[in-house]
Order: sequence, then structure tokens, then C-alpha cells
Amino acid sequence: MIEKISDFLTEQIRQEQPEIDNERAEAINYGIQLMFGEVPKIFLLFFLSFLLGVGPLTIATFFILLLYKAFSGGFHAKTHLGCIISTNVFYIGCALLAKYLVIPEPIRLGMIAVTWITGMILVSKYAPADTENFPILRKKERIQRKILSYITLTIVLLIATFVPWRELGIALILTTFIQSLFLTPAVYKITKNKYGYEVYGTEECPENL
Repeated sequence: MIEKISDFLTEQIRQEQPEIDNERAEAINYGIQLMFGEVPKIFLLFFLSFLLGVGPLTIATFFILLLYKAFSGGFHAKTHLGCIISTNVFYIGCALLAKYLVIPEPIRLGMIAVTWITGMILVSKYAPADTENFPILRKKERIQRKILSYITLTIVLLIATFVPWRELGIALILTTFIQSLFLTPAVYKITKNKYGYEVYGTEECPENL
């Protein structure tokens, strides 16, 4: 259903703007699908999280992590169902673990340090991790997103360090570490994704900063 609506709207846009080529039309179509798919997916995520007793924790984690996830990128599931399942497992799974895990303070601080170092390395090598359906090829935009990934990664982990809500701190550590792994070629290979620059050219390849 979402695909049909997206195809119809994309065709309408192309009729209004005939200069849009096939490559650009595919990007527009994908963006429309994301718009229609994201809203119900988020509502379902929040609904299920409340059913499982981790609603506030999931919502807080979702919004605090949002900018780091948006700027750094990562793989996309191939289907809407796969996207819904992976999103719910990611956020609700980490919230449930955070609710029941009891981690001594020295170990928690060590986890934050490891997560920050790992994240900075992976952001340096792979962010922004785009996809063939939503490529980021302009060098200026890639550099901006990489810098913002460094900043938002650090902010999220500072919140995890000082927030008095123990479960939220642990949830942020877990989701930030996993999100950083989502940028890597290994995860892209497992999920059968390709980086956008691999498909459309290497001139705008990520550069270490």
C-alpha cells in the first residue's frame, strides 16, 4: 500500500517537474516511503514499549539517540516489516536489558569509555553510512554529517554518564554502541545493504577527520 502511494506521488511530482531523472525520482520515492512508513512505525514502537513496561524509558532513549542516529546513518531493512521488527528489537530490547541489568559504577563508566572510543573510530571510518537508496555523495554534506556525528555521539554519552536515571544511562550506552556497529561493512554485508558511494561512485568517499 505504501509503495503504491509513493509511486503515485512520485509520478505526480515528475509530471510537475519533467527535469527529474530516474535516479532522482528513485530518491524521492524512497523519501516518501520513509515519510509514510516512519510515523506508524514510531507509534507502534511506543505502544509496544508501554505494553512491556518500558514506555518512558524507550521514548527517552529514542529521542536522545535520534540526532546521532540521523547524522551517522546506518543500514536500512529491505522491507517495511523488517524495518518495524528491527526498530522494535533495537529500542525495546535495549530498554528491557537496561531495566534488569545491574552494573557496578566502575564497570558502567568503563562501558561508556569503550562505547565512546569505539564510536569515534567507527564514525571516523564509516560515517555518514548512507545506502544506495538514500546516497549522500556531496563532500561538504558528508563532512558536516561526520562532524555532527562526533558531537552528538559525545553528547549522548555525556547524558549517559551524568543522568540520575540509572536505566536510561544503561539504555543509552547499549543503543549507542549498537548504532555505531550499524555503520560497519560487516553489518551492511549481513543485511545485504550497500553504501551509496559504492553504487554511485567513490569521489565522495568518507574521509577520516
